Amino acid sequence: VALHILLMWLTLYFSLYISFNCISADSVLRSGTCLLQGRFKLNGMYKDGDFILGGLFHVHFFTVFPDLSFRMEPERPYCEKIKMLSSFCLLLVWLICCLFFDSFQHAQTMAFAIDEINKNPNLLPNITLGYHLYDNCVMLGMAFRAAMSLSSGTEESFPNLNCTGPPPVIGIVGDASSTPSIAISSVMGLFRVPIVSHYATCSCLSDRKKYPSFFRTIPSDAFQVRAMVQILRHFEWTWVGLLYSDDDYGIYAAQLFQQEMQLFGHCVAFSEILPNDHNPRDIQRIIGLIQASTARVVVVFALSSYLLPLMDEVVLQNMTGRQWIASEAWATSLEYHTPRFLPFLGGTLGIAIRRGEIQGLHDFLLHLHPSNDPRNNMLKIFWENMFGCSFESGDRKSDGEHLKKVCTGKEDLSNTHTTYTDVSGLRASYNVYKAVYALAHALHDLMQCEEGRGPFSGNKCADIINLKPWQLVHYLQKVNFTTGFGDNVSFDKNGDALAIYDVLNWQPSSDGSIAVHRVGVVNEGVATGMVLTLDKDAIYWNFETKKPPRSVCSESCLPGTRRATRKGLPVCCFDCLPCGDGDISNTTDAIECTVCPEDFWSNPDKDQCVPKEVEFLSYEEPLGISLTSASLLGACFCALVMVIFAFHRNTPIVRANNSELSFLLLLSLKLCFLCVLLFIGRPVLWTCQLRHAVFGISFVLCVSSILVKTMVVIAVFKSSRPEGKGAMKWFGAIQQRFTVLVLTALQVVICAVWLSTASPTPHKNNQDTRSKIVYECAIGSVAGFSLLLGYIGLLAAISFLLAFLARNLPDNFNEAKFITFSMLIFCAVWIAFVPAYVSSPGKYAVAVEIFAILASSFGLLVAIFAPKCYIILLHPERNTKNAIMGRETQKK
Repeated sequence: VALHILLMWLTLYFSLYISFNCISADSVLRSGTCLLQGRFKLNGMYKDGDFILGGLFHVHFFTVFPDLSFRMEPERPYCEKIKMLSSFCLLLVWLICCLFFDSFQHAQTMAFAIDEINKNPNLLPNITLGYHLYDNCVMLGMAFRAAMSLSSGTEESFPNLNCTGPPPVIGIVGDASSTPSIAISSVMGLFRVPIVSHYATCSCLSDRKKYPSFFRTIPSDAFQVRAMVQILRHFEWTWVGLLYSDDDYGIYAAQLFQQEMQLFGHCVAFSEILPNDHNPRDIQRIIGLIQASTARVVVVFALSSYLLPLMDEVVLQNMTGRQWIASEAWATSLEYHTPRFLPFLGGTLGIAIRRGEIQGLHDFLLHLHPSNDPRNNMLKIFWENMFGCSFESGDRKSDGEHLKKVCTGKEDLSNTHTTYTDVSGLRASYNVYKAVYALAHALHDLMQCEEGRGPFSGNKCADIINLKPWQLVHYLQKVNFTTGFGDNVSFDKNGDALAIYDVLNWQPSSDGSIAVHRVGVVNEGVATGMVLTLDKDAIYWNFETKKPPRSVCSESCLPGTRRATRKGLPVCCFDCLPCGDGDISNTTDAIECTVCPEDFWSNPDKDQCVPKEVEFLSYEEPLGISLTSASLLGACFCALVMVIFAFHRNTPIVRANNSELSFLLLLSLKLCFLCVLLFIGRPVLWTCQLRHAVFGISFVLCVSSILVKTMVVIAVFKSSRPEGKGAMKWFGAIQQRFTVLVLTALQVVICAVWLSTASPTPHKNNQDTRSKIVYECAIGSVAGFSLLLGYIGLLAAISFLLAFLARNLPDNFNEAKFITFSMLIFCAVWIAFVPAYVSSPGKYAVAVEIFAILASSFGLLVAIFAPKCYIILLHPERNTKNAIMGRETQKK
C-alpha cells in the first residue's frame, strides 16, 4: 500500500512538473528545438558511445531533502557524502563504508563489462557501447529520478522533433532493490524500456502483465524460498520460526515461504516483522518470542540493516541454541563475521547467489583513477572516501580536529584492503556482469537480423538508426549465451534467470571470527526440478552434539500409528494414535491408516499386513481330536452292542420287539457317530454336501426305527387284549420295514432337492471374526436346512409322545419307558443346540453341532440298549420269556 501511495505521489509530481513547464514549451515549439527543462542533482559516471546503457546502483546511504517553504522553487534533493569521522557509532560507519565500496564495485563491474565488450571483435563489431551510471542513494525517490533522467536523456537541447535516432539509453542495469525496481518498471514498462536487475528478487516482478520489460540475472524469491525449504526438508526441520523485513522483499518472501511450507506439510511456529525504526521494545518482544518457542530453527528474510539491531540484542541476552537460516540478502554480510557474533551465529546456514569469476576485473579495479569531468563526480566521491582526502581545499577541515589531506588522484588502490578490491566472492558483481552481457547479446542479435526474415510485422528487422526499446526486449527475451566462467545465461517467459544458489555455512576461523564456507549447491532445472547437493561432513554445527538440531513440534509417528492433529494447533503439532485392528501404516508420519486387503490382517505392530489366520475345526487340534475320539468311541460302542446282540440273538430280550429293528437302530446310530467325521477338517465341496445329508438321513433312520419300535410295543400290548387281537397284523415285519423305508425316503427326497437346487458350498467367513478367515459350509438354502431339521424334529416328537403314552404298560420289561427317556434326552439336546449354535463363533459353531450329534446319539444308545446289555451280560437269569413277561414273579 505504501508503495502504491508513493507511486501516486511520484506520478503527481512529474505531472505537475510537466504542467508547470507548458508555458515555456510553447516557445520551444516555435523555435523547433526541445530544451531540457531541468536537471536532478545526481551523482554518476559517464562514458560516451554509439549506444548507451544505463545503470542504477547503491552508493550513498543518505539523502538530503531541502525544506519546502512554498515561497520559492525548492532545491533538488541530493545524496550526501559519507563522512568517515562523523558522530555516528564506529560500527555503523564501518557497515556503511563496506556497503559503499561493495556497491561501487558493482558499478565498476558494469564499466569493466562494457569496456570488455568494446574490445571484443566478435560481439557488436564496429559498435561502441557507453554508459550512464547513477547513484540511487538507497532511496526510492532518488532511484526514480535517476531512472527518469536515463530515459529522457541529459542533453540540453534536442533539435529533432520527430524523435528519430536511438533512445538516450537502450536498456538499464538495476535497480538492486525490489521496491525501486517495482516503481521504475511500472513506468518504464509502459515504454517497454528493458530493465535487467542484478539483485531485485521480489517474486512480484515475475508478473509479465505488470512488468513486461523487466528481466533479472538473479533468481526470484520464489526460487530462493523453494531452495530454503529444500534445506529444511533435508534436515527434517518441520517447525521453524520466521522473521522478515517490512519491505517488498521481506513481505513477498515471507508469503511465499509460508505457502511453500504448507505445501510440504511443514509449519511456521511464529512469524514476526522486523521493525523499521529499530524500536528496542519490539526487538525485545521478538527475542522473548524466539526464546519461548520450541522451534530451534529461525529463518530470516531481511537486509542486514533490519537484522543488525536484533542480533545485537541476541548477543546482549546471550541467546544460544538456535539454528539461523539466512536468505541471500544477508548470507554474505561481513558485519556479522566478527568474533562477537561467533557464539551465536556460528553454524548459520544460508543461501547466496552463484559466485563467479571475472578475469581481468581485479586489475581494472586497481587501475581506476579520478576524472576531471564534472559528470563523473561519483568517482571523485569514492576516491575521497577510500583515501580519506578531499579534492576541494575548502573541505580539508571537515571534521573538527581531524584534517583531511588533499587528494592528488595518484593514490594507489593496490595498497587498500576493502570490499571494493576483493574479488574472491563475486556474487552481485557477477550478476551485473551477466546483465550487461545479456543486453549486449540482445543488441548483437538484433543487428544480425536479415531483412525480410525479421521477427516484426511484415518480417521486418529493427532499424538500428531508429531503434525502439520494445524491439530490444524481443531479442532480450531470447538471449542464450555462456559466460567465460561457464554459466549459461537465459531468461524464462517471466524474465527470470535460471535458479542456482550456493549453500553457505558460517564456521569459526583461525582468528576467532566467522568465515563463510560453501557446503552445497541448489540447482533448479526444467527436467530435474529443485535439486539440493550438500557436503554434510563439511557443515559446522554450533551445538554441543555437533549434529543438526531437532526442530519439530511433535516427534514423528512411527509405523503402526497415525497422526491426529491437536485442536487449534498447526498440522505439525499432533498426537500419534495406534492404528485399529485390521489397519496398518508402514511409513513414518502417516496421515491415515491403510485397511488391509480382504484376506490379510494387521500384525501386532500394525506396520504390515499378514495373511489372516485360517480357522476351521481340524483333526490336529485338541478339540478336534476329542470330538473325533468320541465319534469313534460311539461307533465302537454301537459295533460292540451289535456283536453282543448278534451273539445273543436267540435270547428273549433280543428277540422282543423285533430284533431286526434293534440292529437297524444300532446301524443308524453308528452312522450318526461316523457322520461327525464329515464335520471335522477343512471344508471342501463334497464334505459340505455330504455332512448334512448323511446327518439328516442317519437321524431320520434312527428316529423312524425308534418310532416303529414304539408303535410295535403299543400294538403288542393291544393284541394281548381280546378287543385288540387283530392289531399285530398291521405291524408285521414287512410293515415295519416299509414304514422305516418310507419315512427315511422322505428325508432322502428332501436332501436330494436341497442339494440339487441350493447345495451347501465351502465359504470363507470374514465377517464374524475380522481377524481370521473361518472356513465353513454355507448351507445354501435356509428352507432346505430347516425342512431337514424340522422333519427330524417331527418324527422325534411323535416318537416321544407315543412312548410317553405307553410308559405305564404292565410288561415287566416295558421298552416304552426307555424310549421315552431316550427321546427326552434327544429333544432336550437339540432344543438346547439352537441358541448355542447361533451364539458360537467360527469353528465352535461346528463343535456345538458335533456335540449335539454325539450327545443325542449317546443318549439314544445308552437309554435304549444299556438296560438290555446289562441283563444279557450281568443277569442272564432274567433273560427269559417269563421274566420279561412278569410271570415268574407271579409264580413266586
